[in-house]
Amino acid sequence: MYRVLLLNDDYTPMEFVVAVLEQVFLMQRERAISLMLDIHNKGVGVAGVFTHEIAETKAMQVMAIARNHEHPLRCTIEKD
Repeated sequence: MYRVLLLNDDYTPMEFVVAVLEQVFLMQRERAISLMLDIHNKGVGVAGVFTHEIAETKAMQVMAIARNHEHPLRCTIEKD
């Protein structure tokens, strides 16, 4: 299994991160806000744990959405 990690930066709006978590990871708003704050405070947060293929797809979706909105939000995967 693979963890999907979102990395903090100084430019991506917090509300945008919440929206991405809701859209890509189907999180409820309260959970998305809580994770966004963890990412903001700790520099990184785990959005979920998935098979390799699904983790890669979700990471690519996050990066594509961020790129389309001209935000530098980064998303990576790592083996769990």
